[in-house]
Amino acid sequence: MSDPVPTLGGTSKTRAATAEIQAIADKVKSQLEEKENKKYPTFKATEYKSQVVAGTNYFIKVQVADDDFVHLRVFESLPHENKALALSKYQTNKTKQDELAYF
Repeated sequence: MSDPVPTLGGTSKTRAATAEIQAIADKVKSQLEEKENKKYPTFKATEYKSQVVAGTNYFIKVQVADDDFVHLRVFESLPHENKALALSKYQTNKTKQDELAYF
């Protein structure tokens, strides 16, 4: 049986992070560090969800310390708009067990 089709505009199911998702997280790392005024020596994407809008929102769980995680919301515009990835929102002080949810 195949996965049910996500609700239009809804988020996908949670998936394990891929090399592509790690690359997206890496590209917005400096934006997060600037907003939080701190450096993250560890920055490992562990899982993600995506949402197709007029572009794509990626919700990415990133491990930044042993049991310290951040949730990122990254917007990727449509290819013809030729815009850089943008860190839209983020949540800090998350744990491995915290569900990656829309925010």
